Amino acid sequence: MNDLKERALSLDIWLRGLLTLLFIFVFGITYWIILGVAFFQFGAWLITGETNERLQDFSESLTTYIYQITQYLTFNSEEKPFPFSRLPTIHHKSPFE
Repeated sequence: MNDLKERALSLDIWLRGLLTLLFIFVFGITYWIILGVAFFQFGAWLITGETNERLQDFSESLTTYIYQITQYLTFNSEEKPFPFSRLPTIHHKSPFE
């Protein structure tokens, strides 16, 4: 019982809970951004026959960021995603190009 009381009074646990709520909110926003990117890329591809390279770079960074968020939310990582760490950058191009 004392362990439970100590954990309930721990600032680290409450901070993790607050950050979890924040990143759930951010995750929801990124969902809509990904949908917008997907529709825009499809439209660009349909009209021009090519995808927008800048948007591809952005979406690669965004999907990496989403991965970092889900790793943190599911307790697979203790590293806090952006803005508490660096924003993901592109390290390589897709193997499908």
